[in-house]
Amino acid sequence: MLSNQDAAWLKLWRENSPEIRKRAIQWRKQNAFTRIDKPSRIQKARRLGYKAKQGMVSIRVRVGTGGMRRQRPVAGRRQKHLGVNHMKAEVNMKQVADRRVAEKYKNLKLLGSYFLYKDGFHYWFEAILADKAHPRIAKDKELRKRVIPA
Repeated sequence: MLSNQDAAWLKLWRENSPEIRKRAIQWRKQNAFTRIDKPSRIQKARRLGYKAKQGMVSIRVRVGTGGMRRQRPVAGRRQKHLGVNHMKAEVNMKQVADRRVAEKYKNLKLLGSYFLYKDGFHYWFEAILADKAHPRIAKDKELRKRVIPA
């Protein structure tokens, strides 16, 4: 069952409203990883474990869409590394975004991510991360179980 906020966000996305398109125009100009003050979909973020406290980080991730097929060269020399094989179609964009965030922010623990917007060139997700070494996170019983391994 979708919450009111989630239903409103999906309605904006499905209708391709001018408000969300303006946001996407701004997001395109930003870097692929953009740290934001607070999540856009706060209820979704809270379900993943977000709390408005020090040590919690929310990041907007941009992932480029791309075809899974590369053509072999028709003429000229054949490269040693063609880049035709090993293209993983079973890995979805959300998993790609999660992996890239985890690689970029090695000192933070990824709690989860959720879909924001998609256009012809990019997908945007927001990732919720927690700092393992931060005292506020270590004192919180709920977050300590998820972030700090026992």
